[in-house]
Amino acid sequence: MRKTALITGASSGIGKATAKAFAKADINLILCGRRENELKKLQEELSSIVSVTLLQFDVRDKAEVFKKIEGLPSEFQQIDILVNNAGNAHGLNPIQDGDTDDWDAMMDINVKGLLYVSKAIIPKMVERKAGHIINIGSTAGKEVYPNGNVYCASKFAVDAINQGMRIDLNASGIRVGSVNPGLVQTEFSKVRFKGDDERAEKVYQGFQPLKPEDIADIIAFVVSRPYHVNIADLTVMPTAQASSTIVKRD
Repeated sequence: MRKTALITGASSGIGKATAKAFAKADINLILCGRRENELKKLQEELSSIVSVTLLQFDVRDKAEVFKKIEGLPSEFQQIDILVNNAGNAHGLNPIQDGDTDDWDAMMDINVKGLLYVSKAIIPKMVERKAGHIINIGSTAGKEVYPNGNVYCASKFAVDAINQGMRIDLNASGIRVGSVNPGLVQTEFSKVRFKGDDERAEKVYQGFQPLKPEDIADIIAFVVSRPYHVNIADLTVMPTAQASSTIVKRD
């Protein structure tokens, strides 16, 4: 019997690549995101391989999160794998110059959104005493870097939530782990710099960054391990990256 995975932030980047990797692994998909057109394109691409349904919502909208997940078709009600991938960075300023709207967006998406989606899904996993949760963190949740302040705080929170989930869900036999990427070339920097393409491109110049597919391959590996194996906390960086601030560039 095929497993079913729900992936947030599935319209681009790591989420999109993970959906493709899961389809190759014969896992049915619930693709969640804000951009319906992008989700539909992905559904069209993958629906010949596995069963795919879409949920369009913003993880910040608590009521909508619960409404959409509770309203899933019967064949998608049993969610075996949850990939909490949705997340964003907004701005790169010293804390005294930070934009409070940016702070709200990061905490609401990266922390509260993850919690809302998890709360909508975990109780049924507990009832079945089965499930696997992958929380997508960041190297920013392992070390703070200059001007990263609130974004780093949000990812440190993800790290803490991941550890707390693993402890609380241990008695129910639910596997919980995190994958923490370093520099991955996605829309991440374009969002952080509010559409400034030139500034965003400079982040990835002079070295070979990770690709979304690199992280997707790792996530697919994590969920394919035998039940007795739980990869609890995995950090991955490009070879050129030694830390958040040390990158070997040509």
